Amino acid sequence: MTPPLRRWLTPLVAVLASLAVLAGPNSATAAPAAAAPKPSGHEEDGEPPLITEAIDSANRNFLQAKAKLAKSQDRQRRLAAEVQAAQAELEALSPQVNQLAAQSYRTGRMGAMAMLLESNSPDSFVRRVNALDELNLLNAQRLAAINAVKNRAETAKIALDAEVREQEKQKNAMEREKVQAERALKLVGGLGFTGGLVDATSPVAKIGPGRTADGGWKAESCSENDPTTSGCITPRTLHAYKEVRRAGYTRFVGCYRPGGPWEHPKGKACDWSLQNSGFSPWHNNDTRKYGNDVAAFLIRNADRLGIYYVIWNRQIWFPATGWRSYSGPSNHTDHVHMSML
Repeated sequence: MTPPLRRWLTPLVAVLASLAVLAGPNSATAAPAAAAPKPSGHEEDGEPPLITEAIDSANRNFLQAKAKLAKSQDRQRRLAAEVQAAQAELEALSPQVNQLAAQSYRTGRMGAMAMLLESNSPDSFVRRVNALDELNLLNAQRLAAINAVKNRAETAKIALDAEVREQEKQKNAMEREKVQAERALKLVGGLGFTGGLVDATSPVAKIGPGRTADGGWKAESCSENDPTTSGCITPRTLHAYKEVRRAGYTRFVGCYRPGGPWEHPKGKACDWSLQNSGFSPWHNNDTRKYGNDVAAFLIRNADRLGIYYVIWNRQIWFPATGWRSYSGPSNHTDHVHMSML
């Protein structure tokens, strides 16, 4: 390259260098992902949702969150490709800019005014002015356009990255909700045992008397009047009785019963009937659901009440083992049995 041409291109170096310095990515804050919709259906009637409804809702919310995340990730990949393409165009100009800068360093920087003053005639001077303006304008516009595309893509990608992170959290939350709902159904006996006729949640019971700091329970004697018979029950049994009724399960119940080796004569057990009076096996959805809900309340609050075991509908539940098949003197299809520690 001849010295006059190097001097003529010197201003271009300054233009390209200044534009490269000034151009840069902007930042934006993404709006957080919308919260997942709440379960709907059974609770619209003023009743708690069934556990099957909660599981269905949790699964739908998880699939929606997963699909939304996949869509955003696809947009994220496309924007990353746009950033790379724009960066490639900018890098294609780098060798020219670097070459001109190196030559300018070796030959000494010469501004546009010096180049113009070397003109031999007024016509030459005018031609050089026009050529310099056109070349600077053309390259400045090209570089600015590429930088604008790159900046837009980078700005959008920054926002989308935040959106994807938020949606990833939402998907994980929905997955945990789905797993918890499935565990909740397993806790109360599963779909086959309950028929799905059980509330998704239960009221939280107050902690019973005699619980120790390490989570154990102090021994108690039969010292309280039994509100269901003329016998006596322990303070912890009386507390559990009151909490079950406070939760809304107010059908017939019997606690103390003399004779036998189990908890009834010790004042540590109650039988929760499905009927308003007496005992009769479940025969419809109402009585089956009532028994399921009483059992679910006792199990979900076992640590707070001091539950020893629960028997219901041919199954027995212990805190350490969960539900097991039961075949005792009674098949317990007409009441929920509660034994206390």
